[in-house]
Amino acid sequence: MVFSSLLFLFRYLPIVLVLYYIVPRAYRNAILFFMSLLFYAWGEPVYILLMLFSTAVDYTNGRFVDYYIKKGQRNKAKFFVILAVIINLVLLGFFKYTDFVIDLVNKVADGALTPLSLALPIGISFYTFQTMSYTIDIYRGNAIVQKNIIDFGTYVTLFPQLIAGPIVQYNQVDTQLKNRKETVDEFAYGIQRFVIGLGKKVLLANNIGLLWDNINAMNIENVTVATAWIGIFAFAFQIYFDFSGYSDMAIGLGHMFGFTFLENFNYPYISRSITEFWRRWHISLSSWFRDYVYIPLGGSRKGLAKQIRNIFIVWLLTGIWHGASMNFLYWGLYFAILLMLEKIFLLRYLEKLPAFVSRIYAMFFVLLGWVIFAFDNISEGKDYLAAMFGRMSNSFANGETIYLLYNNGVLLIILILASSGILTKLVKKKMDKVTLPNTIICNIYYLLILFLSVAYLVDASYNPFLYFRF
Repeated sequence: MVFSSLLFLFRYLPIVLVLYYIVPRAYRNAILFFMSLLFYAWGEPVYILLMLFSTAVDYTNGRFVDYYIKKGQRNKAKFFVILAVIINLVLLGFFKYTDFVIDLVNKVADGALTPLSLALPIGISFYTFQTMSYTIDIYRGNAIVQKNIIDFGTYVTLFPQLIAGPIVQYNQVDTQLKNRKETVDEFAYGIQRFVIGLGKKVLLANNIGLLWDNINAMNIENVTVATAWIGIFAFAFQIYFDFSGYSDMAIGLGHMFGFTFLENFNYPYISRSITEFWRRWHISLSSWFRDYVYIPLGGSRKGLAKQIRNIFIVWLLTGIWHGASMNFLYWGLYFAILLMLEKIFLLRYLEKLPAFVSRIYAMFFVLLGWVIFAFDNISEGKDYLAAMFGRMSNSFANGETIYLLYNNGVLLIILILASSGILTKLVKKKMDKVTLPNTIICNIYYLLILFLSVAYLVDASYNPFLYFRF
């Protein structure tokens, strides 16, 4: 689906842009709405009906919430907020978690229920959270009701960030739906950002993903300690450049159409604590849970005990949000425990440590977390962790380890530099000096990334997208 979606973009994006800019401004949202539905239909035509249903339900509930708020009947308004939340969560739960629940029932009660084996609607975890934010924001007075259903539908289906975010809260774009301003500078920036994201996804994530798949396919009993650590570093780089690359593409496309989406990643692998990591990784999801779960539960305002409770609830939900599998639940609880410990006492000590020590601490526990995340099969995850600490093989490294490093060493160095922000700073420093040679060099840089990415897409059959299943 992701491969075909990228082909859809390259094939039809110029047409969409031409149509968008030649029609009167009043019809531009209609163009985006229609083309977003086509983009979604390219992968899953049946589930367009589900998306349209979700759009109609939340639009209608939003109107009722606004109507009763204006009449001073907040209890009736709250009813429609709750109704909207329930409908969205039922849709998400039915498609994403039904088979998981059936499997649990069969294991616990020795049942024989047949899984439904439903295909997961693409992006449902993202657009259901977006539409829930709409009615909640109206109820809170943080957003103005949208009376034009086409404009609201544009928000729900907006194709740049439809598949995998960033999760855009309604109050972040409500004014942009009607009053955005497209400029040449914004459009140029959008192209640059899109190309960088494409390069991250296709050139970096895909290639390091081959290394992870290679190591993951090995007999775990023969995997040396060094090879296991190389493997989980490869997975960490793959998921980062995969997801942040898609976020960059979405943000870039948004700028081409006059939208400004908030950043979703801020070099998380240079974090000095787990708390900082989650301020830098998937920012839109962390912000959503903060605004609509953590703060409403009381946040940190009602004492340490309730703050710990709130962290536990948020991370239980965060784990479940990522997938219908026990490893995601454990992954959420794992980070909940780390965040609780940091909140209680660890942060005080981490702040006193040298930066490189605290960064090693953060990266160490993030990598352990990625092992939990990567393996749906819990026993396989345990075996991989055992291999990382020398309990599966007596050897620290062997000839195969040297071979993997030899073939992937340059790529790993590039990934380290790119994930630390060093490469971005070098390019930005060059671009900040507006001279003809610098402009030529920067344009060649972006064109080279675009050319190599397109060539890779045309030639390669390996093009996974890790966050596609969420």
